[in-house]
This record gives sequence, C-alpha cells and structure tokens, in this order.
Amino acid sequence: MNESIIGFGIAGNFAHHLEQAGESADFVDVVVDDADAPKGIFPTYVPNSETFLKTYPFSSDSIQSLQDKNIQMEPEVALLWDVTYQDGKIKTLTPTHFAAYNDCSIRVEGAKKISHKKNWGENSKGISETLLPIEAFKPGSKLDNYSLTSFIKRDGVLIQYGENSELLGYSYFYDKLIDWIIHKLNTQEDTGPLEDLLSMFKTANYPKQLLISIGATRYTNFGETNYLKKDDILYVAVYDHTKYNHEQITRMLEHDDFKKDGLSVLKQTVY
Repeated sequence: MNESIIGFGIAGNFAHHLEQAGESADFVDVVVDDADAPKGIFPTYVPNSETFLKTYPFSSDSIQSLQDKNIQMEPEVALLWDVTYQDGKIKTLTPTHFAAYNDCSIRVEGAKKISHKKNWGENSKGISETLLPIEAFKPGSKLDNYSLTSFIKRDGVLIQYGENSELLGYSYFYDKLIDWIIHKLNTQEDTGPLEDLLSMFKTANYPKQLLISIGATRYTNFGETNYLKKDDILYVAVYDHTKYNHEQITRMLEHDDFKKDGLSVLKQTVY
C-alpha cells in the first residue's frame, strides 16, 4: 500500500457485531440516520499527523501483539477509493479495488475515541497483498458474488473465527454506502467516540486515494470469546462464491494454497 493514502474504518455496518465486540454502549448517544445505519467513521492512519495516527499500521503478513491488552481480529473487506475535492470537502469517491482486511482492535473499556483502539503502531492492521479490481460498484455487479470468511490457526488447528458472510449482508453497500461515506467525511463532528474527519484530509495534504474498511462481520462463538495469542496465524478470505464453496476455501487455507483467481486472502502471524 502507498503510504500517502489515508485510512478509515466504519463502525456498525454489520448487524450485531458491535454487541459481540462489547462496543455497543460506546455509541448509545450517537444519533444515526436510520436503525440500520452505521454508527460512524473512525481514522486508522493519517499521513503527517502529529498524533499516533501518523504511524503506518498496515501489514500483509504480521500483527503486533500487546503484552497487557486483549486484541481481536476483525475480519472485513476494505475498499480503495479515488477521491476528488471541492472547496476543501470531499466531492466524489470512486471505488477502484477491494481486498481482505483485518481491522485488528484492542478490547478495552473506557477508550475516549474508537481510533485509540485501532492503531497501536506498525503491523497493527492487515490488508491482503491481492487487491481485486472493481469494474462496477452497483447491484448486479461482480461484487454480488463475493463472500467473506475468517479463521485462526492455533496450535496447528484451523478454527472458524468470523461467520461466513456475503458482502451483500452489509447494512450499507453500493450507492447507499458511497453517499453515506461522503456525507460523514464532510460533516462528522468530534463528539463521543467519533472525531472530526475533514480536518484530517487537510493534514494529509488532500491525498488522491483513501482506504476504508467497511465493517466487521459477526463472530463465531470462538471468535467472540478468544483473544489473539502469539504465534496464532490469522486468515481473512474474500472469495467469489460462484467459483468456490466455503468447504473449498477452508481446505485452501488449511494447506496455504490460495493463489487462485477470484480470491483476496490475508494471512498474518501474531508476534
């Protein structure tokens, strides 16, 4: 990934994930547009920032553990966007690629901002080396055919970590997602767990691209109740479910044989 990009994530764009992650109370006072709307957008990386967000956190092969903190994998799909500006605000966003992503997060109560749980240094986020092109971002496009799944390999045993979920399961997707993101980037205020975002684009010298992870899927019981340990191997796979079924994907990951068409796979080792 180009270090001139700016990175964000979306909170609450997949039903019941926030409850599983113990974060729903953080957003109790956040006003949303409708019952299904995401809760907001948080920064993960801001070039030229004078805060911890200046550290480039993305890795395609490793995750940095924390001795005194619990961390969880957050399996997501990330979208790379071209961005244009007008009068210092976001004018257009055009998604160009998508990829498997790990919005790895610290689980701690009382954090003032979501971002405080998202970037704790180098190798605290994950994105696949394989970015798949987006030819069209609308109903009926190839993205209709994609699903997201995740696993952890612990002591040599592959265990399902997040539910196998179609990308169409996101609450906001396609044009509805684009309109919502542009609105939030331009208007979100520094309140509660959220932050003013527009000023961050100025800090980053109005980058031409941004990376947005669009929300974590629901956990399995194992994923909800198990934090990451050193030497765990993490897998997030975004795959074309018209070409491969979930059993085939599982076998590919078990044997580390996933260099195939229609796949974006992220594999990270916790150190």
